[in-house]
Amino acid sequence: MWQPVLMISGYFISVLGLAMLFPAAVDMYYSKNNWSIFVTSAIISIFIGFSLFLANKSKIKDISIQQAYLLTALSWFSVTFLASFPFLLYGTPLPDALFEAASGISTTGATIYADVEKLPHSLLLWRALLNGLGGVGIVIFAIALLPFLGIGGMQIFQRENSDVNEKFMPKISYIAKRIILVYVILQISCALSLKLAGMGWFDSICHALATIATGGLSTKNSSIGYYNSPSIEWVITLFMFLGAVPLTIYHSILATRNIHSLRSEQVIVFVKILFIYIGTMTLWLVYKDIYGFMDALRYSAFNIMSIVTTTGFASTDYLQWGSFAVAAFVVFALTGGCTGSTSGSIKIYRWQIAFAQLKKILISTTEPNRLLPLKVGNTSISYHVADSIFIFLIAFFISTVVFTLLLALTGLDFTTALSAVIACITNSGPGISSIVGPLGNYSSLSDFSKYLLAFVMLFGRLEIMTILVIFTRSFWKQ
Repeated sequence: MWQPVLMISGYFISVLGLAMLFPAAVDMYYSKNNWSIFVTSAIISIFIGFSLFLANKSKIKDISIQQAYLLTALSWFSVTFLASFPFLLYGTPLPDALFEAASGISTTGATIYADVEKLPHSLLLWRALLNGLGGVGIVIFAIALLPFLGIGGMQIFQRENSDVNEKFMPKISYIAKRIILVYVILQISCALSLKLAGMGWFDSICHALATIATGGLSTKNSSIGYYNSPSIEWVITLFMFLGAVPLTIYHSILATRNIHSLRSEQVIVFVKILFIYIGTMTLWLVYKDIYGFMDALRYSAFNIMSIVTTTGFASTDYLQWGSFAVAAFVVFALTGGCTGSTSGSIKIYRWQIAFAQLKKILISTTEPNRLLPLKVGNTSISYHVADSIFIFLIAFFISTVVFTLLLALTGLDFTTALSAVIACITNSGPGISSIVGPLGNYSSLSDFSKYLLAFVMLFGRLEIMTILVIFTRSFWKQ
C-alpha cells in the first residue's frame, strides 16, 4: 500500500528541493548572504525525496482510493515541513517557520512576520514560490481526488469503482500538463502587466506568483496598499478573478478552441455574485460618505475580489468601513471562488447545490407529491453528491467551532479567534480583528496557536474530508 505513496511523495519533495535553488540564485544576485540557507535546504529535500523515490520506485498501474488519500495528506504535510527549512535556517522559530510555510503552500496569505520588508529578496521569493507551487498543486488535487469524495463538483473523472484504472493515470498526466501550461501563461501575463502598471521586476514576479495562485503573500507590509496605484490594483483584480475561474476551462479552450467554455453555469453565478457584492459595498461606501464613487468602486472591487477568491491582498484597511462592512467580509470569505480553481473556502458550486437542495425541500414541503429533479442550471445532480456536500458543510462549520474554541483557550478574544480560524480554514488570509486584520499579522499569537492554525490552513486547503476520512476506522480496514 505504501510503496506508490512514498514514491510519489518523494517526487514532490524532490521538486520542492529543486525549487529552492531559485531563491539561492536570486540571493547570489542581490546580497550573497543567505544563498547557503537555500542550498542546504535543497540538498536535504532532494536527498530525502530522491531516497524515497528510488527506495519505492515501481511502475504504477493503479492507485486505490485509500492510497490517494494517504498520498494527498502525506505529500502536503511533508512538503510543508521541508518548506519551512529556509525560514528555520534564517533564524525564524519553529512554530513561526511552520506557520509561514503552511501559509505559503496552502495559498492562505497570512504571515507571522511583522516587517516583511526587512526580509531578504531570497526569502520573499521563496514565499511567493510556495504560493505558486501550492496554487497549481491544489488544482491537480481537485481534479484527481475530489471526484472520489463527490464534494467538489469535479465530476470529470467520476468512475463507478474506487480503483484508478490504467487509462486514468495518462488522462491525469495529460490534463495536468495542460493546466500547468495555462498556469505558467497566466503567471507570465500577470507579471508583465504589473511591470507595465509600474511595479519593479522583482515585485512583479512575486506578486504574479501570489495573484494567480490566489495566495496573497506580498513583499510589502501594507500589501498592495503600499503602491497606492489604481492601475496596479485593477490588474491584480483581473488576474485574481482569472485565478478563481476553473483552470479546466482554460484547458477546454485550448483543446477545443471554443470560448463558449467560459459560459459555465458556475462561472456565470460567480460573476453575478461578484457584481452584487461589489455593487452593494460600493453604494454603501458612497452612502456613508467614506469615498467618492470611483474610489469606492476601486477599493470595493479589489478588496472584495481578494477575499472572495481567498487571495488575501489588501489595498486599504476595510475594517474602518463600519460594522456592516466587517460582517460582510466574513460572508465574502465563506463564499470562495470556483471549483477547480486555485481559490479556497466553500466555493460557488457547493453553494449552488446547497441552495438547489434547499429550494427543492421548500417546494416539497408544500407539494409533497411533486417529483422534482435536483438540478444546477441544466445539470442534474445526484443525491449522493448533494448528500456529500451537505456533510462537507456540516464538517466545515463544526471544525470552525472546534478550532475557535481551541484558540479561545489560549486567551484570544472571540472575534480574533473566530476570524483567525475562518481566515485560515478558508485560506483567505486576513481576519476581521485588528490583530489579524488586513494590516495586521499573526506574530503576536502563542506558539500553540501558530501550530494549530498551520494545521487548519492545510486542513481547509485539502477540503477537510480528505483529512477526516484518514482518521476513520473503516479507512484502515480496506
